[in-house]
Amino acid sequence: MTTERFLALVAAYGAAARRWPEAERAAGQAFAAAEPDFIAPALAEADAADALLHASRMTHPSIALRDRVIASAAVAGLKARREGRRWLDRLALTLGAGWAAAACAGIVAGVMMTAYLTADVQADAVLYQASLLGVDDAEVLG
Repeated sequence: MTTERFLALVAAYGAAARRWPEAERAAGQAFAAAEPDFIAPALAEADAADALLHASRMTHPSIALRDRVIASAAVAGLKARREGRRWLDRLALTLGAGWAAAACAGIVAGVMMTAYLTADVQADAVLYQASLLGVDDAEVLG
């Protein structure tokens, strides 16, 4: 690990090594252990920035503010957009229609194949029954 990479990790992820990417965590900790005098000021500065960030209060907008923003958007004539999803809806419809057509084609092909494949068996059964001499056997034909 280089000095520049270590300082980039500290600047991006803070002083706590548990927040660093796992692939670089061990190398960063080894570099910090090898160069404690050089690394200490950078870690102290990042630790102070982390403390300030954790101490800051998160503000949440009130329901009244949210309602005012939505009302002002409605007055301005703004509407929720669905253009971003139209292509996805069309794609889903097209794919659904394709699946339905494929299923119907499979059913039709199966029915036609069944009739074709069983025709030989039916013809053999008719010829066999026609070759029998008994009256009872001929009644099976139908």
